[in-house]
Amino acid sequence: MTGGEVSSGAKAKYLQIADDLAAQIRSGVLAAGDPVPSESGLMERYGVASGTVRRAIAELRVGQLVETHHGRGSFVRSRPSVQHKTSDRLRRAQWRAGRAPYLADVERVGGELTVAILFIGPVEVPEDVARRLGVGAGSQVLARKRRYYREGVPTQEATSYLPWDVVQGIPEVFAENPGAGGIYARLEDNGHRLVEFAETVRARLATKAEMAALSLSPGSPVIHLVRNAEAESGRVVEVCDMVMAADQFVLDYRRPAGD
Repeated sequence: MTGGEVSSGAKAKYLQIADDLAAQIRSGVLAAGDPVPSESGLMERYGVASGTVRRAIAELRVGQLVETHHGRGSFVRSRPSVQHKTSDRLRRAQWRAGRAPYLADVERVGGELTVAILFIGPVEVPEDVARRLGVGAGSQVLARKRRYYREGVPTQEATSYLPWDVVQGIPEVFAENPGAGGIYARLEDNGHRLVEFAETVRARLATKAEMAALSLSPGSPVIHLVRNAEAESGRVVEVCDMVMAADQFVLDYRRPAGD
């Protein structure tokens, strides 16, 4: 079933189109890195409306067969997703060896990593972050916002929020490069030994701002992950708010089965 021949069975038309394109990808008719035919071309080929084509492409994105770049179109995926191995990436040995968590992820699958620092400075703490940090509404905290690129493609934005009284005596965390191992290593250097990370993960559709930041098309899903870093004192010393392009990441968790 290729080249526009879509059956008239019970399966929804967009799923039939997605199946047809998936077959072309798996057979090599559409090779890694090739552009997927344009929306107008697919509309003409399959005799459907634009909404049906968009749903078909979204289905391929969910299946990690294609990736869509805002203003450029959709392309057959040419690289594996970053495997976000939470149980390993946050181990002390990683940052003490000078590897930030995201870099540890990318090293597993390869690809050129670049990081753009978007903002470092004092901000009024967002309400939900204030609750996690245990600070009053409207308190001043340090925010570190950055965007991560893999092979030139934006994949993730992350903002770390740190209590002002914790970081005001740690000048390195105000720098674009806080040094080997990142801010976790600097926190520990200054007496805030980290003992636990707690993460909240949900999937949702990207906002307009996120679509622009990560070059996503309308209707694209994102993974929204918020992490607390708790110190030995019992205090949360960092909240990291991350938004990841869902088709670029696989979250892999592992924990012991004991009580």
